[in-house]
Amino acid sequence: MYACVCRAVTENEVHDCIAAGAKSAKQIRDATGAGGDCASCVRKICAILKRSENLVPIG
Repeated sequence: MYACVCRAVTENEVHDCIAAGAKSAKQIRDATGAGGDCASCVRKICAILKRSENLVPIG
């Protein structure tokens, strides 16, 4: 599923950025371009970031 339709950035690409260390929508925008056009996806990106912060690693 696309997180950003304008730049054709998928949710998986956003997750990959987070796994690589991105901690803000700006960092994800800088890496992928998501949110750089109409910015309607920024809310979705922030929600993905928030969910990733709430994940507790097992092990």
